[in-house]
Amino acid sequence: MKNIDFGNVEVRQNELLSKHSSFKVGGEARYALFPRSSEEIMSAIDACKKNGCRYRIIGNASNILFDDNGFDGVIIFTGGINSTQYIHKKGYTIVKVDCGKSLTELSSEVGKKHGLSGLEFAYGIPGTVGGAIFMNAGAYGGQMSDITLETEYVDTTDGKIYSLKTEEQDFGYRRSMFQDHPEYVVISSTLKLSEREPADILADMSKNMTARKEKQPLEYPNAGSTFKRPPNGLFAGKLIEDSDLKGFTVGGAQVSEKHAGFIINKGGATSADILELMKHIEKIVLEKFNVKLEPEIIYIPYQ
Repeated sequence: MKNIDFGNVEVRQNELLSKHSSFKVGGEARYALFPRSSEEIMSAIDACKKNGCRYRIIGNASNILFDDNGFDGVIIFTGGINSTQYIHKKGYTIVKVDCGKSLTELSSEVGKKHGLSGLEFAYGIPGTVGGAIFMNAGAYGGQMSDITLETEYVDTTDGKIYSLKTEEQDFGYRRSMFQDHPEYVVISSTLKLSEREPADILADMSKNMTARKEKQPLEYPNAGSTFKRPPNGLFAGKLIEDSDLKGFTVGGAQVSEKHAGFIINKGGATSADILELMKHIEKIVLEKFNVKLEPEIIYIPYQ
């Protein structure tokens, strides 16, 4: 691949992706870009398209599995695009937040600084706002679709910015319409949050974080829930546990003994280890319970 001019966007060549992955797995990306505005994202995408270069846009890679060989193209990280605007109304506040804002940071900011409720469920979720919209992230009875009024995105086919109301985003369990349109890049979202006593907000946030630490293997590198929740009220973690797979290990990858819904990097795990372990889990659960598990982790291949 020839050298590409990305303009003013921060560029790192042969960047080790394991440095950016919550799994701590992944080889080198040919290019890693760190834009700080929507204009820089579009400049980066335009350069990729002109040069016929593959690219992927990533928040903070909290549910991503990069390949051991890395990525033969451009990874665009959005973490530098993270401003927040507040419009206070009577009894509620409109918050417009950029795609790269940390979800936990936003939850803490709105609760502690502004006494705003609606994001308590998100405290401790390691993703960004853009990724949370993409996946309709949720926990503890709340999800992004409950508070999202509008989302702005860039259509990379024409370079124009569009917006969608809540009902147009086709939110469902861990999904949105953006999953069906890789050409759309979430730029910002507008949320509606209500006023509440800060002490009550903080109490709920603390309770949620305590529950996460007690139930989830946060002491090991992981990418959150490995599989989506199956239909009919079933739980992936329970099916995996009932398949006697807790602690099952492939290389450095292991089904967490604390919570079977998580695969952890016990040390030295490769993407090949994790993928093989996922396939084994899917096979055993299908044989034992006739339930097909669907990955929640997103695997990005080298080519």
